[in-house]
Amino acid sequence: MLHKPAADSGPDHASEYKMRLGAWMFSLYGLVYVGFVVVNLANPLLMEKIVFLNLNLAVAYGFGLIVFALVLALIYNHMCGCEEKKRKDQAQDKGGK
Repeated sequence: MLHKPAADSGPDHASEYKMRLGAWMFSLYGLVYVGFVVVNLANPLLMEKIVFLNLNLAVAYGFGLIVFALVLALIYNHMCGCEEKKRKDQAQDKGGK
C-alpha cells in the first residue's frame, strides 16, 4: 500500500483551550461516575429498583453514563472547532495587517 506522509496542520493555537476544556469535562464525567460507584457501595440493593422503561437503576445509570460520554464528546468537538476557527481567524487578521 502506498501511504503518503501526514499533512502538516500547522500550529494549534487552541491547544491550551482544548486541554482546559478536556480536563473540565473529564472531571465532570468523573464526578458522575463516582456517583455510580458510591450508590453501588453505599446501597447496592438500590440498583435493583426499576426506574425507567422497566430497567433497573444499574442498567439505566450505565446507559446514562454512556450517553453522557457521547454528549460530552459532541460538545467538546463543537466547542473546540469553534475555538480553532476563532483563533485561526485572529491569527490571520494579525498576520494580514
